Amino acid sequence: MGSKIGESKKRVEDARLMAGEGTYIDDLQPFGNIHHAAILRSPYSHAKIKNIHIDEALKIKGVIGIVSGKEVAELSRPFPVGVSEPVEYYSLAIDKVRFVGEGVAVVVAKNRYIAEDALDKIKVEYETLDTVVDVEKAMEHDAPILHENLKTNVVNHRFFDYGETDQAFEEADIVISKKFKFPKYSATPVENYGIIADFKASEEQYTVWSNFHGPFTLHSVMTAALKVSGHQLRLQIPKDIGGSYGIKSGSYPYIVLMSIVSRVVGVPVKWIEDRQENLLASSSGTDRVTWIDAAVKNDGTVTGLRMKMADNVGGYIRAPEPANLYRTHSNSTGAYNIKNLQMETIAVMTNKSPTGLIRGYGGPQLYFPLERMMEIIARKLNMDPADLIKKNLIPADSFPYRTASGGIYDSGNYQGALNKALELIDYEEFRKRQKEALKKGKYLGVGLACIVEPSGSNMGYVTIALTPEERAQGLPKSGSAEGATVSIDPKGSINVRISTVPTGQGHETVASQIVSDVLGADDNSIKVYAEMDTATSPWSVASGSYSSRFGPIGSSAVYEAAKKVRNKLLKIAEHQLNVPIKNLSIDDGKVFDKNEPDKSISMKRLIGTAHWNTEALPAGMEAGIHETAFYNIESAKAPNADDTVNGSATHGFVVDAVTVEVDETTGEVNILDYITVHDAGKLLNPKIADGQILGGLAHGFGGAMFEELVYDEKGQLLSGSFMDYLCPTSTEMPKITINHQETPSPLTPLGAKGLGEGNTMSAPAVISNAVNDALRPLDVVINKLPLAPNMIWKQISEKKQKMKEEV
Repeated sequence: MGSKIGESKKRVEDARLMAGEGTYIDDLQPFGNIHHAAILRSPYSHAKIKNIHIDEALKIKGVIGIVSGKEVAELSRPFPVGVSEPVEYYSLAIDKVRFVGEGVAVVVAKNRYIAEDALDKIKVEYETLDTVVDVEKAMEHDAPILHENLKTNVVNHRFFDYGETDQAFEEADIVISKKFKFPKYSATPVENYGIIADFKASEEQYTVWSNFHGPFTLHSVMTAALKVSGHQLRLQIPKDIGGSYGIKSGSYPYIVLMSIVSRVVGVPVKWIEDRQENLLASSSGTDRVTWIDAAVKNDGTVTGLRMKMADNVGGYIRAPEPANLYRTHSNSTGAYNIKNLQMETIAVMTNKSPTGLIRGYGGPQLYFPLERMMEIIARKLNMDPADLIKKNLIPADSFPYRTASGGIYDSGNYQGALNKALELIDYEEFRKRQKEALKKGKYLGVGLACIVEPSGSNMGYVTIALTPEERAQGLPKSGSAEGATVSIDPKGSINVRISTVPTGQGHETVASQIVSDVLGADDNSIKVYAEMDTATSPWSVASGSYSSRFGPIGSSAVYEAAKKVRNKLLKIAEHQLNVPIKNLSIDDGKVFDKNEPDKSISMKRLIGTAHWNTEALPAGMEAGIHETAFYNIESAKAPNADDTVNGSATHGFVVDAVTVEVDETTGEVNILDYITVHDAGKLLNPKIADGQILGGLAHGFGGAMFEELVYDEKGQLLSGSFMDYLCPTSTEMPKITINHQETPSPLTPLGAKGLGEGNTMSAPAVISNAVNDALRPLDVVINKLPLAPNMIWKQISEKKQKMKEEV
């Protein structure tokens, strides 16, 4: 039997999904007498709550209760936060609202229609306050303060210095300084948040069904807020979740809120988020302003960087923030061999919706300015960007490579991947076409972006937000562990339970492939259970679906659990065949002696022995076949006293090459060709890998060209529906060519790394570089996103007008 790992096996999940047999949160009826909740949300971005009048709403037939901040304050504590500043954030506004859409009250009724009608009867008295939405203005000394106890909107501010940065700048031939703006945008899954919560007073236990993609560290955050121990909050997650892309980590405040609501009103409560709520108040990535200074030699060698990054975290900094600032801390120099680095990191609160994990979190914000800077440096030195990139890429013989800030890049051949991308885009030929097109008044451009894709977050990375002295006061944080269980029942059926909470990535399929390969079993004998239950599933503080962790961590846990089962079966066979275990092999439903293949025993008999004839087991062996494994990568250590940390377990690589044409008269960008070359180590299932790449690319493409949560000066969201918040559809997606290079990771048993977020990180940068390349003859430089036609047209028009005035 050949290896199943690496096959493009069809997804087993698709059979039920395509047949309409998927079971989503809104389909569930896990409790009797479920009532429905609707949330009253603030129309103001910054205001004191003077009074809430609920009497008229309570008179509506079918309404059984209304919960406000008063009850929330009595039954919960503020959520723990990952910074030293004492920011108080509850699941409902207590005495003040800090962004449009913040929850003020919850109505519970027999159905959602009645609950929504009752919202209109609630009257809230507000005292409006001054608003600030711009991250730079929020840092000014006279800015409106969101949290008066802090006396500032800056909630985290750190400085880092690695290498000999000052010397690098003193010895530089040229110093280049630029400012970049990255927009606030979100994820738009087909299925929005969903919560079904039940409080059992007799057991003092909250049981919650949700399409949350944890539990990871947020289970501890929720139990702390609810003032209960871990077993008193049981989270259950269905196997079918209609997408997440990170955003469903942000459902945890609503899990706490609906738990409290259920306790107050005395019935199970169901809340399903609508699309307007999702855009208005769920979560998003941070909008970031980045300032970069680069120390450069005349030959194009970048010797040092100074980076200042200010993240807009919205009305509150809520866990796991400031993750967007620090998830990429250890790979801040990207794919480049730059050993001298200074960083200033700032998290700022404004009157926008709070932020959190969104696909690629931290990566798009990092790589847009970093890759733009490489293109800008090349132009300043009159070099082709491809040549400048080649000069600065980490050499292939340098792996494992340690970055200035502590990242450990496990394997790679970055030059090889870049050369493949240049070949596929026909780079030199396109440069010739570009020159010819310009003679005809057409503006063509080509862009490149090389990014390192971190996967399998180390739990310790976010503590870089604290100083070494602050970290020393608590328990060190480290690790990226994931658990899995493989068992075989008395009839030979293989059951696999995973805790990675897939949201469409195909974990069931790949887990089945791995177990089939290790045990030499038929696919039809394997059933993978992806439903998560914190009371019964094998999970740890890192478990969940985020940071592309299934490839390096989740799959490894499945593999190790299957190996434990295999070893037990082989030990039974060794005992019964009297053949050393090193000479035994499993294939085609039997264990046999590799030296004498006819000397064998069926898997059925071995399994039967473990269940039905335990006296025939080797001395000291337990009955049954049920093995759990937790996999962790040793390099995921706590941050050092020098503020270095390896923030992720493994590091892949992505090279994008894009060609575009920009219409000078309209500002419209037409993408001619999109090449993406990936190195994610060993591919476990190439078909699924390509699907994940396309999904990540669509998300990154949206951030580059269309998507932005736009606010006016008073904090009102101007893009609160799909009429205004534009997502790319199939008709906007460009032609895409995917190519793979495999340099297996030495850190994982299967050689796999994470994959699926890379193009979310690279697309905004590479498309921007291509557009700027096209606009170069017009002397137009654009260092902000999204690249909307009206913005491009305005920049071109202003430049032309300026040139006329100068003449």
